[in-house]
Amino acid sequence: MSPTDELVLASSNSGKIREFSQLFASLGLRIRPQSEFGVADVEETGLTFVENALLKARAASRVSGLPALADDSGLEVDALSGQPGIYSARYAGEPKSDARNNAKLLEALAEVSGRTRSARYWCALVYLRHADDPVPLIVQCSWEGEILEQPRGDGGFGYDPLFWIPPLGKSVAELGAEEKNRLSHRGRALEGMLAALRETTQR
Repeated sequence: MSPTDELVLASSNSGKIREFSQLFASLGLRIRPQSEFGVADVEETGLTFVENALLKARAASRVSGLPALADDSGLEVDALSGQPGIYSARYAGEPKSDARNNAKLLEALAEVSGRTRSARYWCALVYLRHADDPVPLIVQCSWEGEILEQPRGDGGFGYDPLFWIPPLGKSVAELGAEEKNRLSHRGRALEGMLAALRETTQR
């Protein structure tokens, strides 16, 4: 890789674009959002987080002609046999709504109590050198917690107000941005990907 390399981020989320740009600047990589290339959101037809991340990365790379980075993440609840899983963002149907997703989750767990409300966030992060890359870099990280019986905190997004971290005695929505980024599934997946990319640049 040269210091002028660019890559396309298969996302239109402004917060995610800003976060990734800051982290990847240390590698001399410029992040460009897929919206700059008119890349449409792909249908997430995979059965795993990795498959969906690969679908997004391949589409963004094919249209842009650049290496691509994509992530797919969600919540896995043990008492619900892993649901909502890959359907986390649209658990309560379309249009996507954090409030309706949280309400449906609480309803589904109405008869579940205590530690049996165990859950974890997952993030799968994928890097492709080109659209047909046969050996993508893949990093997966989880974040263990429990589902609260009612929301706590005003920060974060998605299921954060319901996701309790027992060692901290807080919900994710009660964490500051810096602390969340350091501890979260996505933050640690990004650290792992950065380490993997640094290794490839030194070969």
